Amino acid sequence: MAAGQDGVVTREQALAAGLTVREIERLCRSGKWRRLARAAYLVDLAPSPLAARRARIRAAVASLGELATAVLGTAAELHGFAGLRTDPRIHVSVPGPAARPLRPTDPAVVVHQLVIPPEQAGTIGGIRTTTATRTAADLLLRVDRFAGVSVLDSALHQGSITEADLMDVHAMLARRRGAVAAREHLAEADGRAESPLETRVRLRCVDGGVPPDELQHPVRDEDGHLLAVGDLAWLRERIIGEADGASIHATPEALYRDRRRQNLIANAGWRVLRFTWSDTLNPDYIPTTIRAARLTHPTRRS
Repeated sequence: MAAGQDGVVTREQALAAGLTVREIERLCRSGKWRRLARAAYLVDLAPSPLAARRARIRAAVASLGELATAVLGTAAELHGFAGLRTDPRIHVSVPGPAARPLRPTDPAVVVHQLVIPPEQAGTIGGIRTTTATRTAADLLLRVDRFAGVSVLDSALHQGSITEADLMDVHAMLARRRGAVAAREHLAEADGRAESPLETRVRLRCVDGGVPPDELQHPVRDEDGHLLAVGDLAWLRERIIGEADGASIHATPEALYRDRRRQNLIANAGWRVLRFTWSDTLNPDYIPTTIRAARLTHPTRRS
């Protein structure tokens, strides 16, 4: 049972399997089991970091009652959405006035009191959580534009939300505080972005008045063979913008691969501009760099 639940069992499950309360307490005192939350225990004491995190989330939700639901950043984590800062807290919503007196045993658990209709909740791996669309709507109302659009781009890119689902997200924002700004962020979503860094670079370009003509643009040689796919492209000036994330591009193998790829793109008549996360922290750097590259295009010089 624990193997299918990130190493966690609840007291109710343990009792149903034939253990007594005394036996459960003995297992905890001996160190064979670890209490994670009220009436929830970790049976596998050596899980992977990912399994350990999910075990804590599972235990927190299970300990707060049948209708307790993972929400906000925790729900986004379960759905696999990228774009949010790492948050060690576990966000759980409990319906009605029952949320007020609750005191979770895990200090990292934050209890909310959100109204979640049944159709806006589901399960992921047996953990009750808000649906992808409801999770996106809740986050759009609470995070800044860059994080909100990054989450939407991630959800669209991985297929958790479709373009049609964005209308549902729009409807869920109605009459909620922050809905006007959230709808503006919703309109900027683009599932072609493959990482939060690509989203941030694109938004800096938009704000700086140099929006890309295309995302994920295929670069081909004279015979039509695909050489590479550029993250962002300005077609008239034949400029490719690349978002270089440290986790992907920092290894020696990645550096050599990027150099070979850039040579192929250059030989096909395109210039490559590369941007990192730190570049996006300056609102002017990326658009200024792109604007300068466009001004030095051979067509412009002539």
